[in-house]
Amino acid sequence: MKKKADTGKKEHEKVTELKEQGEQPLEAGKPDQAQADQDLPARLLEKEKEAKENYEKYLRSVAELENYKKFAAKERADLIRYNNENIIRDILPILDSLDRALDLEGTSKDVKAFMEGLRMIQEQLLARLEKYGVRRIEAVGKEFDPNIHEALMQVESDEHEENHVISEFEKGYILNDRLLKPAKVSVAKRPGEEKEFEKGNDQK
Repeated sequence: MKKKADTGKKEHEKVTELKEQGEQPLEAGKPDQAQADQDLPARLLEKEKEAKENYEKYLRSVAELENYKKFAAKERADLIRYNNENIIRDILPILDSLDRALDLEGTSKDVKAFMEGLRMIQEQLLARLEKYGVRRIEAVGKEFDPNIHEALMQVESDEHEENHVISEFEKGYILNDRLLKPAKVSVAKRPGEEKEFEKGNDQK
């Protein structure tokens, strides 16, 4: 303990002597300035290398982003171009059936069988449309609705309820909840009564 105390005393005396001579003692653990100056080029070189690596990463990221944009644009274009492919595939067999029915028209004298074939084709087509959310509007016997019906004429009738659809000139269709085409109909009115109907032309 005494030896350690003597060493501390000597260091204190040395610091005091340096101060009296106008010199600043070196702080313990402070790096030498000359050594720091020697390390500076190496540190700069390391930072330049790091900056170059970061720039190359940036360029790769930009290139990858551009490639992704081109790929996404092509996918979107293909989707728009071929989005009806499944529907068309489902309709083609119906065209085949229609071709066969037309081929029989010139050879068959059975009109009833021919009409039955056409009816079957119609059912095929309606089934395919229903698969994609398309359904017919039920109009005959229903109350006139300007949202889905288009009244082409009014018919005086005691046999039908007033403001109800008597007949259809053209079928109407709905895709899910959106109106594709209103049903064109005739509507019953009481004899001698004049009444104007709003045409159901407002497409949804």
